[in-house]
Amino acid sequence: MESLGASGDSYVALLRGINVGGRNRLPMDELARLFEHAGCASVRTYIQSGNVVFSAAPSIAPSARESVAATVSARMGTDIPIVLRSVGDLDRVVGENPFLGESQDPRALHVGFLSSRPLPERVSSLDPERSPPDEFVVRGSEIYLRLPNGMARTRLTVSYLERALATSATFRNWRTVVNLLKIATG
Repeated sequence: MESLGASGDSYVALLRGINVGGRNRLPMDELARLFEHAGCASVRTYIQSGNVVFSAAPSIAPSARESVAATVSARMGTDIPIVLRSVGDLDRVVGENPFLGESQDPRALHVGFLSSRPLPERVSSLDPERSPPDEFVVRGSEIYLRLPNGMARTRLTVSYLERALATSATFRNWRTVVNLLKIATG
């Protein structure tokens, strides 16, 4: 996998709840500066919803995430989780989407990036009939969703999934996931 920059490995940081519905406004150029000040290089943002691609030494990336999360959370006055994935992880996520081979409309596909891997008994507790015709598959620290009626109409809400899996999550539509991988590897 080609690296974004010469300063280390490439990563994607996904912030939850930024610039959604008029709440928690944070200009993306300011977010990029926070990552630069935390020791990251080749920092780029994608759309206005808290997606950051950067390069950093493997020893720096987790501390940069913590530093930025603390700064953003203090500014917003609320906890703003940041999920971090290496570009290799993101490549795996794209390659393992169980719904791609079913000729699905990519607009119906979403990925939930979990802050930690859920326990198997937590995954088993998810109700597959909670929101027909919606479907989900949990693989590792991601949950893949097929939502034919859209994210706004599903009962597989962030709140339900976080509570059931006992971890925080942030969700991205399939186009965003694919574009983040292109940015990070291009």
